[in-house]
Amino acid sequence: MKAGLVQLCSGDDPVVNLATTRDLIIQAAAQGAEFILTPEVTNCVSQDRAHQRAVLQSESDDSTLAGLRATARDLGIWLSIGSLALKTEGDDGRFANRSFLIGPDGAIVARYDKIHMFDVDVSATETFRESAGFRPGNSAVVAHTPFARIGLTICYDIRFAYLHRALAQAGAHILLVPAAFSPVTGAAHWEPLLRARAIETGCYVLAAAQTGTHPIGQGKPRQTHGHSMAISPWGEVLVDMGTDTGTAIVDLDLAEVAKSRQRIPALTHDRSFEGP
Repeated sequence: MKAGLVQLCSGDDPVVNLATTRDLIIQAAAQGAEFILTPEVTNCVSQDRAHQRAVLQSESDDSTLAGLRATARDLGIWLSIGSLALKTEGDDGRFANRSFLIGPDGAIVARYDKIHMFDVDVSATETFRESAGFRPGNSAVVAHTPFARIGLTICYDIRFAYLHRALAQAGAHILLVPAAFSPVTGAAHWEPLLRARAIETGCYVLAAAQTGTHPIGQGKPRQTHGHSMAISPWGEVLVDMGTDTGTAIVDLDLAEVAKSRQRIPALTHDRSFEGP
């Protein structure tokens, strides 16, 4: 099966982002991709809460979700919308960072709300408090499709090995890690973390990413690392897209998942222990 990674430089205008995203999805499908993946916050990259409140929509009203569901249906493809920033009905006014798996009929097959919030001080000038604007999810998700079982995660989740192990032990063959990774932490940690999660689980790891300096009309400018990647179940880098926007195609052979797990059956070797 051919999978297509879409690397974006989304700005803070969802209408513009949708048009760009659709064009790249169509391009990937024309190259033979049957399963296409977009990055985290495909619809809107913004750290300005007032602007987010003005332009974001609820899931039922979101034009990006509707547009991409129609695109998947028109092309007859499976589509991972890495995530959308969405309004919720919570009393605290926080948004959801929600991933969607869309079937070739345009139906929503699975949803996943990002569990781990990126609350960090990367440097004196680069700080993030994702939990101030986004409400964390509390449910891990494995989606069942005719071609594979797929574990859904988002960006900062990659640092939590236990989540990916749980997804693999629940039957996942492919782990998705859509991201908008910081350039500083991306340069140091992105590839090693992706390869580690693949090696530990014997899964394909597919990570579509945001890249570059994002065209922001309001608020603090944002840069992301790029380097969308596909990692084999043995930990090999199959695709590294660098820092340009565009698409990349990778062949997935699910027999490689079984082969890797047979060689190193670590998923079956858990033992209880005391301490520390």
